Amino acid sequence: MKIYKESLDTMLSIVRDYTQQTTDMEIERRVYDIIADVRTNGDVALKAYSEKFDGVSIEDFKVPQEEIDAAYESLSDELKAALLKAKANITEFHSREIEQGFVDMDTPGIIRGQKVIPLARVGLYVPGGTAAYPSTIIMTALPAKIAGVKEIVMVTPPQKDGINPAVLGAAKLAGVDAVYQVGGAQGVAALAYGTESIPKVDKIVGPGNIYVATAKRQVFGQVDIDMIAGPSEIGVIADDSANPVHLAADLLSQAEHDPRARAIMVTTSEKLANAVSDEVERQLKLLPRESIARPAIENNSYIAVMDSVEDMFTVMNEVAPEHLEIQLPDPMGYMSLVQNAGSVFLGAYASEPLGDYVGGTNHVLPTSGTARFSSPLGVYDFVKRTSFTQFTKERLEEVATHITTLARTEGLEAHARAIEVRFEK
Repeated sequence: MKIYKESLDTMLSIVRDYTQQTTDMEIERRVYDIIADVRTNGDVALKAYSEKFDGVSIEDFKVPQEEIDAAYESLSDELKAALLKAKANITEFHSREIEQGFVDMDTPGIIRGQKVIPLARVGLYVPGGTAAYPSTIIMTALPAKIAGVKEIVMVTPPQKDGINPAVLGAAKLAGVDAVYQVGGAQGVAALAYGTESIPKVDKIVGPGNIYVATAKRQVFGQVDIDMIAGPSEIGVIADDSANPVHLAADLLSQAEHDPRARAIMVTTSEKLANAVSDEVERQLKLLPRESIARPAIENNSYIAVMDSVEDMFTVMNEVAPEHLEIQLPDPMGYMSLVQNAGSVFLGAYASEPLGDYVGGTNHVLPTSGTARFSSPLGVYDFVKRTSFTQFTKERLEEVATHITTLARTEGLEAHARAIEVRFEK
């Protein structure tokens, strides 16, 4: 791995160069055309794109419930046990996020409050292609269930040999109401606008490739979305007390996702930096997905040697990584220094894949530096809030002049008159 030994200011500049995002206008145009086609032609367009992009001819997009049930039954006892453990831990964690509405009646004659309402229908996008992701299903569906979402539908790219049983089995376990075999930008468009077969949803969640991410951005406003997911990232803060073999394995756990993934480590030890760099190369050669992980390591990843613990956290807060490991003595004691990170893993035995599967926290996380202003997926993403107000005549009269003054300052005479008309003789 590339090793930097630079001043703090120089290192911060290097981080910013790595995290700058660009827009591919050709992809934007292609996705726009696909969305427009699906919006106009519905299922006919979806079938054409399935043949063109997936090489699969689809007659019925909806996967029969019998097939889903059979897929679950076909899973090994070991996989079922892992999924059930993940479900239990995720449910336990996210149940703590449930929001309650409130009513404020402290002032006589005034009632104010907020009502928390679950979304009616949510769409899950589950990637296909190079890997199956049953974990994504339980991570996205379970918080929606806990929030009280009435209907959860799922889209996933069709496969020539059928959808992976682990994906269908996870959908059953997580309580997904319907599964549709359609993917890509066309799948996002179907969820956003609805077709003859696929219902329109209120929100789309779940990761995907650049076409899926672009489609989600383009349909935002027509529907809500969770976030624009970029390539996977891991950041590691470590000192000489950490094991370089463990650190290298953790860095590679995200590099194997995508050639554009980022694996970044900051340390105060040049000795550790060299040891981890060597170990990454040794482990890379043993990975089945080396062809994916190697460009991620060589092009997008690095180790930075800094002068102090404070400088390490300053650099990592600038990175704002999706996943952040703190492998220092008493890692919890450093949480006050963390400002920007999607999910934090504390200590030698909280390896990042723990959070991907059974730790209980969500693995749908902000990427590409967006942890500066956004949060992991949670129950709060599947509800909306409606406020309400009631004033008596006497209480309105007390503030009437303030309202009319502000309204006329803004040039909104009708606003002012709507108040005054209630007190005319």
